[in-house]
Formats: sequence, structure tokens, C-alpha cells
Amino acid sequence: MPRLKTEAHRAPYGAAKESLLRRVRRQRLKTITVLPSLITILNGVCGFTAIALASRAAAAGTNEFTYHKLEVPYFAMAGYMILLAMIADMLDGRLARISQSTSSFGGQLDSICDIISFGVAPAFLMLKVLDYHLGPAGSAPENFLQSFIWLAAAVYMSFAAIRLARFNVENEQDESAHMSFIGLPTPAAAGVIVSLVIFHQETLSQNAIIYALPFLAFGLAVLMVSRIRYPHILNQYIKGKKPFAHLIRVLLFLGLVIWNIQTALVLIFCGFAASSFVKWFYYKVIRKRKLVPSTEQPALT
Repeated sequence: MPRLKTEAHRAPYGAAKESLLRRVRRQRLKTITVLPSLITILNGVCGFTAIALASRAAAAGTNEFTYHKLEVPYFAMAGYMILLAMIADMLDGRLARISQSTSSFGGQLDSICDIISFGVAPAFLMLKVLDYHLGPAGSAPENFLQSFIWLAAAVYMSFAAIRLARFNVENEQDESAHMSFIGLPTPAAAGVIVSLVIFHQETLSQNAIIYALPFLAFGLAVLMVSRIRYPHILNQYIKGKKPFAHLIRVLLFLGLVIWNIQTALVLIFCGFAASSFVKWFYYKVIRKRKLVPSTEQPALT
């Protein structure tokens, strides 16, 4: 009798499972938009190339990437590949909205490629750059420092994944909803790390910039999962009709890029990451304290 009862309980469960599998088969993906998907995949390929370049520099013990007449440090070239991934990331969503072909598949594919290019690649690049400059682990302080660098890279990558997963859940397809981001976008966070690496490699500046990266990675990780709002630069300041002052700002920005692209990248990405945090800190902490009425009673005269 107990065996018959068990079989009777299993039958409805098996039928429900089979019905669910049939529904999943009916929902199988049949069509995709080719051009936006190709550009999204290009984003992931650029991130993977950045990882390969950083790994090759560490393995070969040299930092000179040469291709025909092009001579660029390996780590800087890896950084430029991540910047190229950012351009692809901007283009794929824009093309999908223009062609009215946004889909859940495109959003999921975009997030997978983003975690490669703006999560894993910057963390790995930071790790390899510091390994290259620190050399092999030796004494206890050096072992502790390398463990701290690894932890910073792991935290950055993990929080980038959390940021992208949260974006997928809260994202809306309506273009009007894309005027700002909740939390620092992963491309902007990657841009801070990449711009500092490129600036260090191209200008041969002091190693203090590189050694500050693990601490910055912790700060960027927290900003990515925070609720601080960051503006969508394209939708808020460039798209549509804007005041004449916006044109002046864009021209000054282009002039800075032409004058020194390495310095421009550092100022743009670091300024963007710090701007909303500074504004939030001012309104939530400093101004709030000023507005709190004093609890002290005035002296009686």
C-alpha cells in the first residue's frame, strides 16, 4: 500500500514536469536581430582580446606589443581593446532601438559580454599590471600585498556581475527610462581602471598611480551596486536640442582629446565616477547636517 501511494503522488508531478518542458520547447528562440547581436559579440571579443594581451605580457616578461609599425605597451593595448568594447556596447543598444528590435535575448547577450569586457577584463588587467611591477612573491609583506590585490580584483568582478544582474531585472525597454543609471555603470567603472593603466603605460608616470588601483577597485565596486544616480551622457547632454553652452563643452572636450588622449581619458572617466558621488555626499551628508535644526534652547535674557 505505501508503494502505491508513492506512485500515485509521483504521477501528477511527472505530468506537470512534462507539461512544463512542452511549454519551454514552444518558447524556443526562432529569430534574432543579426547586426546588433554581432556588435554585442564584438564587445565580448574585445574584452577577451584584452585578457589575452595582458596575459601574454605577463607570460613573456615583456611589455612591448609590436604590429607592423605600431609599437604600444601590451597593457596599454589591452586597455584600448576595452575602450573599443565600450564603443561596441554603445552601438549595439542604439542600433537595436533605432531598428525597434530590442529583445530579451539581446539584453541577456549584452550582459554576458559586458561581464567579460567590463568585469573580468579590467580586474585581470589590474592584476597582471601589478604582478608585472611587483615581481614574484617573496617576503610576507609582498605576499600580503598580492593577496590584497587579488581580493580587490575578485570583489570588483563580483560586484560588476551583481550590477549587471540588477540592471537586467530593473531595466525598462522604454527609451525615456534611460535618462540615468542607478549605480555606476560597469563601462564607466572599467574606464577608470583602464584610463589609469593607459596613462601609466603611455606616459611612464610614477608607479603610485598603479598601486592606487586596488583601493580604487574597492571604491568602484561599491559605487556600482550603490543607489547613486549617474546621468546617461548621450541622452541627457547630447541627444536632442540643447543650449548653446552644450556645444562649447563638447568642443572643449574634443580639444582635450586631441591635445592628449591619455590625460583626457583619466579626466573623463574619473570625473564622471566622482561627480555623482560628490553630489550625493553633499546633499545627503553635508547639506542634511546644515538643515537639521539645532536642539539647543536659546539662552534666556
